[in-house]
Amino acid sequence: MEISSDMVRTLRDQTGAGIMECKEALSQTGGDVEKAVDWLRKKGLKTAEKKAGRATANGLVGSYVHSNNRIGVLVEVNCETDFVARNEEFVQLVKDIAMHVAAARPMALSRADIPKDVIERERAIYAEQVKALGKPEAAAAKIVEGKFEKFYAENCLLEQPFVKDETKTIEALIKSKVAKIGENIQIKRFVRFEIGLE
Repeated sequence: MEISSDMVRTLRDQTGAGIMECKEALSQTGGDVEKAVDWLRKKGLKTAEKKAGRATANGLVGSYVHSNNRIGVLVEVNCETDFVARNEEFVQLVKDIAMHVAAARPMALSRADIPKDVIERERAIYAEQVKALGKPEAAAAKIVEGKFEKFYAENCLLEQPFVKDETKTIEALIKSKVAKIGENIQIKRFVRFEIGLE
């Protein structure tokens, strides 16, 4: 099948991928634009995984202040080059992450960042809840672990569903941007302020 310039343009508009990548995706999928989008996404995620170990010495500090001026967020997002740090798509990503932190109130960036005393307290609470249900010991351990998975998804920034698109987590959002932009991107740290909360 011949790949027309209109097909390539349509795919580029949808994905932001380069001309040669779009041509390859269309030829691999027999000219089916929807399948080509999926093909590019799969290839992009593999590329993102390869880039994950690369150093991120540039980036931006983004901020968000809620309209009522009672919630404010600072977030540091790193990338590999200053060129990407000034890229409009990267700048928007940083803004989106700051806004997400304001809305979703994550406790920590990842599981490893949650303090041990918080984990121990939660484990004790979950164990008491399960004990009150009278479940067998083997089932109780699985229920407690299930509760922890939910706890992590609610409190770890990287595992939270993105507030603008709850079909993907923040981690998946970052990986999709790595695939599209072509550089490693990492959230380094964040801080959230809210009047009346310490």
